[in-house]
Amino acid sequence: MSQPANSKVILEAQGIVKVLGSAPNEVRVLKNIDLQLHTGELTLMMGPSGSGKTTLLSILGCILTPTEGRLTVAGHPTKNLNAEGLANLRRKHVGFIFQGYNLVPTLTAVENVMLALDLRDQSGPDAYDNAAEALEAVGLGHRIEASPSKMSGGEKQRVAIARALAGSPSVILADEPTAALDAQNGMAVMELLAKVAQDTNRAVLAVTHDHRTLQFADRIIRIDDGRIAGSERPKLPGAKPIEMPAH
Repeated sequence: MSQPANSKVILEAQGIVKVLGSAPNEVRVLKNIDLQLHTGELTLMMGPSGSGKTTLLSILGCILTPTEGRLTVAGHPTKNLNAEGLANLRRKHVGFIFQGYNLVPTLTAVENVMLALDLRDQSGPDAYDNAAEALEAVGLGHRIEASPSKMSGGEKQRVAIARALAGSPSVILADEPTAALDAQNGMAVMELLAKVAQDTNRAVLAVTHDHRTLQFADRIIRIDDGRIAGSERPKLPGAKPIEMPAH
């Protein structure tokens, strides 16, 4: 079986093309991308710089719109949605994790997570409780009142993961989540993302250059020159070790 028994397609991209600029100087960044994300899986996307990874991540997260193609998130087609409609879909169904954490330095850990809940129209005592619960889930229940300046890089990234988890989004998208971390903290963050991805109502996709993260992947997608160059499921019986080309 190619994915978990209780798995379902939570995000589907079909024929995604993205063109930047205009003729004669236009650049075709993505070229007919087909991609499905399944719940209960951690998918890693790897490829050289300039291959289109970040652009694709932004389209999957409803930040950018494709020039051509169709995207469906949690059963909701994005075609014909205006900017407000895309923002609403993003708030309800997508959580983002950035390599630079993107925490508000003047807010505590729990306040940073509550900020994400506020964008999802949750506030007051319930929001505080939900934010505290999310921090507890990432192992920071004892640090909810700490400010980012008092945290290590690994702790900041855990707050960022808790913020992405707040509101129970259907899809979590991570852009180089280990890039700013040392090896120990990076592996701890990947272990956490792998655990988060076990939820059969959620899919996790992480863009990464870090080959040490391969051991955590249920699926590995390689992208090159705006195209999907390959896809492997290394945890399936009989699967061969994945060797990624140097770049």
